[in-house]
Amino acid sequence: MTDREQYTPGPASGAQVRKDGEKWTLILVRELRHSPEKVWQALTDPAHLRDWAPFEVDRSLATVGTTVNLTWAGTPTPLETRVTRADAPKVLEYDDIRWELEGFGGGTRLTLWHNIDRRFISWGAAGWHICFDVLDRLLSGSPIGRIAGGEAMKFGAWQRLTAEYAKQFGVETPNRPSKADQNS
Repeated sequence: MTDREQYTPGPASGAQVRKDGEKWTLILVRELRHSPEKVWQALTDPAHLRDWAPFEVDRSLATVGTTVNLTWAGTPTPLETRVTRADAPKVLEYDDIRWELEGFGGGTRLTLWHNIDRRFISWGAAGWHICFDVLDRLLSGSPIGRIAGGEAMKFGAWQRLTAEYAKQFGVETPNRPSKADQNS
């Protein structure tokens, strides 16, 4: 059995939602055993992002003003995205995403701020939870491969995480996507 087959995410944790009218922001915090510099590279380098993130970019996110084509897993059309803040290795902002990295106990406390439609906030939390697990294993030298988009939705634990986060956030669990949506 491979590491990927043995992987099971832990319970929903480390997440909250900030509401400002119709705008909802997922805030997800994870403590990683890796230096801020190592985590920064994983957040900005296209080759690293392809291994764990729910999107791909065509160039580095490490420089303010850089415009990249960002393609979310399961969507064919890239979004032109501009890096609005890149204060290595502390803060990275682009599109509707903000990353904060703080040295903590020999590792990094990583905080993600991501604006997500409230109807899908629990899906986003579950997806990012799995991506963060994949990131941690990648940085530890035990990669299990990216689990994102439709592939994540097929992953049995994704449904459990979605329901747990929905309960924590006080929202309804979204309807499971159709097989066609999962395969896209």
